Amino acid sequence: MHINPYGEEPVRLALELVNDPPGTAAELAHRCRRAGFVIDLPIRDDDLTATRAFLADWLGVVDAPAEHVRAERLNVLLHQATAYPRLTNHAGDGWHLHYRDPGLPLASALRALISAGTALHLSGRGIHRLGRCAAAGCTRPFADFSRTGRQRYCSPACANRDAVRRHRHRTTADQT
Repeated sequence: MHINPYGEEPVRLALELVNDPPGTAAELAHRCRRAGFVIDLPIRDDDLTATRAFLADWLGVVDAPAEHVRAERLNVLLHQATAYPRLTNHAGDGWHLHYRDPGLPLASALRALISAGTALHLSGRGIHRLGRCAAAGCTRPFADFSRTGRQRYCSPACANRDAVRRHRHRTTADQT
């Protein structure tokens, strides 16, 4: 099994930003910093607008109807964020890989980070490991980080609600 941890945190950040969108560019920057993302340039108001547009495109990867379509859609995002991988110690916290050019505004850096992270997640764990919650009434996207690769729900709460619903449906059907 090949697991690349670089993919997990950017994908988790993308999900957080999609499922609970920031209201301002400052909030976007705060949440990126909280996730460990080093921001090198001043934040601009259009970073929020551009990030929202990118995340809408990223949801197209999540919602792809087939594996080859998912790969094609992600390849478009990767092409838009193209930069050669490079070693950097820009924050003085140790050498690490960046999949983006230096000096990019926040929205462009997020596009590169999340696109590369998603590609690493899907190629390392399985192309099927993005989806929408299977619980009735919930459409939240999720990334499957489980060992088994069989996640169907966005959260344990949705999984539990759906299990209770199925149990009640069976119990009612058995009584009739």
